[in-house]
Amino acid sequence: MELVDGNGTAIPAIGLGTWTLRGAKATRLVAGAIEAGYRHFDTAVTYENEAAVGAGLRAAGIDRDQVFVTTKVRPRDIGAGDLQRSVKASLGRLGLDRVDLALIHWPSATIPLADSIAALNDVAARGLARAIGVSNFTAALIEQAVALSAEPLACNQIEYHPYLGQDRVLAACRRHGIAVVSYSPIAQAGDLFKEPVVRAAAAAHAKSPAQVVLRWHIQQPGVVAIPRSSDAGRIAENIDIFDFALSTDEMAAISELRTRRQRLWEFGPYPEWDPD
Repeated sequence: MELVDGNGTAIPAIGLGTWTLRGAKATRLVAGAIEAGYRHFDTAVTYENEAAVGAGLRAAGIDRDQVFVTTKVRPRDIGAGDLQRSVKASLGRLGLDRVDLALIHWPSATIPLADSIAALNDVAARGLARAIGVSNFTAALIEQAVALSAEPLACNQIEYHPYLGQDRVLAACRRHGIAVVSYSPIAQAGDLFKEPVVRAAAAAHAKSPAQVVLRWHIQQPGVVAIPRSSDAGRIAENIDIFDFALSTDEMAAISELRTRRQRLWEFGPYPEWDPD
């Protein structure tokens, strides 16, 4: 498994996104993902599956230090005191004494960022999280968060895939040594897998379109991908991407798909996204 550095935090380059995975099925899929080679698992309070994810880790019988677990605090709870309580509650549901990465899930238009970042720093100081970071932050918000934080920020988790360039926020993160964790990295499949440049690369390397797109992610500096699937076979396929490499021309051709400028997720008026 390749690792990506996020300001001194080694993050496994491929993780299992668990949004929409619930209950016993989520537990089975997490345990199965560990058997398939995954060591990075991403959850959140809003996913309502932290207990199931924790049960999957225990069912697999893997040593705690061998897995990297991320959880995220919902926007209404990112104020001083609320954020710390939220992370403690997440630990209880996960059955862990700390997470590897605690993130602000979304910035808030009403809770001062200084309060949220101070609370996030306190989570790290208390040992509730090994590292801290943010999610869905624009380039401007990254600059503000870095200026406010005494602790290094390990990552910014954002929607990122070949149909969405994200150049400005990628540049801001790289400027500060912050890893980018791509959610929806395969753009929910669909049209992306039909693109001639993706299909040509898949044929050339005897890989699936999903594997090609995920390889495109991790060949970029400082980028991690967390694909989600509810199918055990696809989960295993998604991590089988470390035995080939895309050429410079293949990387460039897939990157040109950004001209579509397709954003999959819009959650209200804040933040105002960086222009693509």
